[in-house]
Amino acid sequence: MDTLLAALPIIVVLVLMIGLKWSAIWAGATAAAVALLIALFSFDFGTATDFGAGEGVTGVLASAAWTALTVMLIIGPALGVHHLQQRTGATAAIEAGLARITPDPRVAALLIAWFFTLLIEGAAGFGTPVALAAPFLVAAGFKPLTAVVAAMAGHASAVPFAAVGTPTLAQLAIVDVDPLDLSSAIAPFMLVVGAVLAFTVAKIVGTLVPTAGPPWKWMAVAYVAFFGPYLLLALFVGPELPSLLGSIVGAGIFIAVVRLVLARRARAQALTAPEQAAEEEVLHAADEAEATEAHHMGMLAATAPYAVLVVLVMLTRLVPPIKEASQAWEVRWSLFDHFGDGIQPLYHPGPLLLVAFLAGAVWQRATRQEVAGAFVVATRQVLPVFVALLAMVTVAYTMSESGMTNQLAVAAAGTGAVWPLLSPFVGALGTFMTGSATSSNILFTDFQNSTAIEAGLEPVPLLGSQAAGAAVGNIICPHNVIAAAATVGLAGREGEVLKRALPPAAICLVLVGGMALLFA
Repeated sequence: MDTLLAALPIIVVLVLMIGLKWSAIWAGATAAAVALLIALFSFDFGTATDFGAGEGVTGVLASAAWTALTVMLIIGPALGVHHLQQRTGATAAIEAGLARITPDPRVAALLIAWFFTLLIEGAAGFGTPVALAAPFLVAAGFKPLTAVVAAMAGHASAVPFAAVGTPTLAQLAIVDVDPLDLSSAIAPFMLVVGAVLAFTVAKIVGTLVPTAGPPWKWMAVAYVAFFGPYLLLALFVGPELPSLLGSIVGAGIFIAVVRLVLARRARAQALTAPEQAAEEEVLHAADEAEATEAHHMGMLAATAPYAVLVVLVMLTRLVPPIKEASQAWEVRWSLFDHFGDGIQPLYHPGPLLLVAFLAGAVWQRATRQEVAGAFVVATRQVLPVFVALLAMVTVAYTMSESGMTNQLAVAAAGTGAVWPLLSPFVGALGTFMTGSATSSNILFTDFQNSTAIEAGLEPVPLLGSQAAGAAVGNIICPHNVIAAAATVGLAGREGEVLKRALPPAAICLVLVGGMALLFA
């Protein structure tokens, strides 16, 4: 009975958002009320702890508000960058630049939905790539719903080693495992997860040119180009660089292959009639993109905000003196000697995004009206998002603080020998509830390790399964869905995004569970 009650808030979220198509605000508020009632009356929240019921509810709400605010620090500047890029003509300039690399808009879209999202996730994490890439994909011609799903699927392969390895480093801080052993255990799971996500991205990208269909061969090249260096780095270097360097090296390989293929095609004698028609369609799309280049801006200036962001993130993560200096200033709060959190403003992606926004404005010589317009529109968009996030994060913190989340995990562990099949679902549950693969790993790494030892299983594969499940959870967690939907004007339609994202996520989790059963 306790397990069913513990699962009820999650069931409420899924039924209201997917089944009844409620907005995240109302679904989250309802689920938060249900979670609080269950916590207070069935899980003794505030009576069996070192704080009272009133203090517990206050602490949960304060923690949720703080977390929602830190997410806003990312979404706001990311939206500002998008609107500034639109106003200065930088988006059109990038589209024209991508068209010069390849006349096929589907191939250009892969550079955004795959490599760009993987790069930003590997460098910054915290949901930054989806907030940046989704509106860019909309500007490139995607429907808002498909743009969000493509960005969410595209970035997830990088999550275990995101923000220069943060989720995996969190695991290593909890269990005594060799870093190479853990990154080597995670990588095979992510190869399979990445194949499913690559299929999803390719299918979505194919909607840009319906007569040509999904770019399966190009997606295969992009998959190999990323996962080749990704796997080698995970096996022989460690958890810090597979996503970051894998995306950089992979993008270079992909662009080189594209140029080589185009050069060969240019030397070809003739094209068959169907190929000619398809090529004319993609060339027409490329011509339209180039024709919209309003300011004739160069690629360096057009990509300035993104380039500045990557440079800042890499400096603050990879250069020890700068990393130490950026982490030296921390703002913290505490309540009732139990609740509390903090932020390192010079290390968090939000303020770095703000610097990137301002640097882009200067580099692109944006007018005051363009900067002010981007700021005002972005600010208006994030206000309702804050309310939705507050509601959803309240559900997460209530479940975590009252023991409901742990109750679900313990119930799953009771399955005994088939536990490996369910281990990635626990990782996904942690991310679904907290919005963070790192938080999921902090919550459940020791649990996975202890369960494996108790059941006589090999712990390291299950730790890898935990990390892979947490990464997949990033695709469907309400926090990310809300944030991503807000960037493309889908606020209130988050259930549609979740409905589209659930099938590939479920397939990934089943495959990871099957692999864990074999490995453990």
